[in-house]
Amino acid sequence: MRRTSSFIFRPEAELLRRVYIEMTSAKPRVAIAMSGGVDSSVAAALLVEQGYDVFAVMLRLWSTKPEFPNRCCTPKDAASAQSVASLLEIPFHKLDTKSLFKANVVDAFTNAYARGITPNPCLICNRKMRWGYLLNKVREMGATHLATGHYARIERFDGQFRLLRGKDRSKDQSYVLSVLRQSDLARTIFPLGELRKREVRQHARRLNLPVAEKPDSQDLCFVPGCDYREFLRQQDIPMPPSGPIVDLNGTQIGTHDGLSNYTIGQRRGIGLSTPQALYVIEKQIASNTLVVGSRSSLGRKAFTTEPVNWIAGRPPDPSIPLVVRIRYKAAETPATIKIRDDMSVEVHLKDSVPDVTPGQSAVFYSGEICFGGGVIRE
Repeated sequence: MRRTSSFIFRPEAELLRRVYIEMTSAKPRVAIAMSGGVDSSVAAALLVEQGYDVFAVMLRLWSTKPEFPNRCCTPKDAASAQSVASLLEIPFHKLDTKSLFKANVVDAFTNAYARGITPNPCLICNRKMRWGYLLNKVREMGATHLATGHYARIERFDGQFRLLRGKDRSKDQSYVLSVLRQSDLARTIFPLGELRKREVRQHARRLNLPVAEKPDSQDLCFVPGCDYREFLRQQDIPMPPSGPIVDLNGTQIGTHDGLSNYTIGQRRGIGLSTPQALYVIEKQIASNTLVVGSRSSLGRKAFTTEPVNWIAGRPPDPSIPLVVRIRYKAAETPATIKIRDDMSVEVHLKDSVPDVTPGQSAVFYSGEICFGGGVIRE
């Protein structure tokens, strides 16, 4: 093994040493997280083909009512996952995590909206559920590694693990994996990282998997009917009350019906009739005020994040040119960063960017490497 890089913390370095010994002494026993979709099914099949000792796990997640099952684990999805596991002749386990998911993901989602900010529950789920609860659970079940169907890659370089973009840039999921740490990457496998989506479906057809033509699901898994506003109204938590809508001069021009119903950059549904289109520019939480203006007023060239999760354990070298992505599907823009004493980060953009939204994550890249990310502050 190569000499441990000087900037790995000692506990992390010891973990990497132990994982290296495990990986070189025997074929890892891998738990594949299955959802019943084509991606996790093909990931499982490829692991079996490659000779790994594989077993499958599926998380049973919270939903509002039995008639509105969580989209990540509907009865049909569970049947599909179990069918694929049977075809591959691997054990299949269902883990009931409804209460844990509700407490860690759903409540965090509703509490964020109650504060008037716009969260990304997928990052919370990855941190708390997959690489929190699930990774620990499968290790108790005898696995050395957890595999998922995410489109991302892991590279071992200079005694460390690096998170890389997926080969298929249109499906790359490194953004939602920016919450991972060295200890997580050391025990993770992404079988689809080098594949494009069309190749994944080709593998599914080659292997006669029953999910080969199953469409992708992109909705919030726990929100029935895809209407998050209605979902929030049904939750037993106080939401922001109505308040003033003001223009950029501070003049009140209307009344909003609660800041949780709006997001930065929104144009439709503001409730104003004006000669020119108006966009949500800012949500002033302290005064419960919604600020609107023209599209040209949307751009921002600087913002601050909460403390950043740096995957390497520390920020990248200042000489490395960075780009930042402020939402999952947002375009990237060149940026420079300044680390504050509390480990939050000031981000200065080369170009003005619309839709900088508190609650979303700013994720930093250079080339193929994802360095990590932090939640954009209010």
